[in-house]
Amino acid sequence: MLSDEEWRRRLTRAQYEVLRRQGTEPAFTGALWEEHRAGTFFCAGCGNPLFRSSDKFDSGTGWPSFTRPLEPGRVEEQRDASHGMVRTEVHCARCGGHQGHVFDDGPAPTGLRYCINSASLEFRESS
Repeated sequence: MLSDEEWRRRLTRAQYEVLRRQGTEPAFTGALWEEHRAGTFFCAGCGNPLFRSSDKFDSGTGWPSFTRPLEPGRVEEQRDASHGMVRTEVHCARCGGHQGHVFDDGPAPTGLRYCINSASLEFRESS
């Protein structure tokens, strides 16, 4: 675990706002919402592998969306009652960095939509 000052030095301003302050980037502005190459999405805070490109889909929301995490235990969930609504927040299980939210309106096979901020992710293409 890093101090707040260490996180500020390590992350860009956008990454810090999302990962450490539970911010949300505006829809259709993140670098990864249209990423379609084969690869893996990692937590931008600690490098924990979180999602596979094979589980990414176009939800039409303007944020990278996935049907499931890379494997169980990579992300954790908690109730989020901010902004006048109740949602389920998703954060990195290793560093606690805010990733986004999960909703039950996704496609098969899970019926879930992990709506994730580009700023909270780093993408590495598969060779």
